[in-house]
Amino acid sequence: MGALRHQNDPDLIRELLMDPGIWVVVGLSDNPARAAWSVSRWMTVELGTPIIPVHPKAETVHGARGYASLADIPDQDLKVVDCFVNSSRVGAVVDQAIEHKDRLQLDAIWMQVGVVDTAAAERARRAGLGVVMDTCPKIEWPKVRRDGMQR
Repeated sequence: MGALRHQNDPDLIRELLMDPGIWVVVGLSDNPARAAWSVSRWMTVELGTPIIPVHPKAETVHGARGYASLADIPDQDLKVVDCFVNSSRVGAVVDQAIEHKDRLQLDAIWMQVGVVDTAAAERARRAGLGVVMDTCPKIEWPKVRRDGMQR
């Protein structure tokens, strides 16, 4: 029996991108050469999306205080855990998000381009989280805008 191919829900993508809630960006450091830095910068500047960086160095990025892990983030109402980590490591991030889902009021997991873990995605869905996989908000935003949606 082969693994099921994940298909992203355009309505979920639209909902997540239109909501002004806080995104946790896992794998975000203060290195402007990394995709996490440029995409999160785009989100904060162009969309006005508040972010929380999560990286072992717990660096402040784009003026937002960083944390070493999801467990270190104080209780608050967040929206999305955006994963800029290797596919082999994303399962652990998803499991931590599931563990802290209620405390942080998480709605969804977003796995960036090239980040694929169907088993982790299924665990997240079973825990009540929306899942977007193998795409980027910056790629999806023009599709949302084309559909006439404005934030």
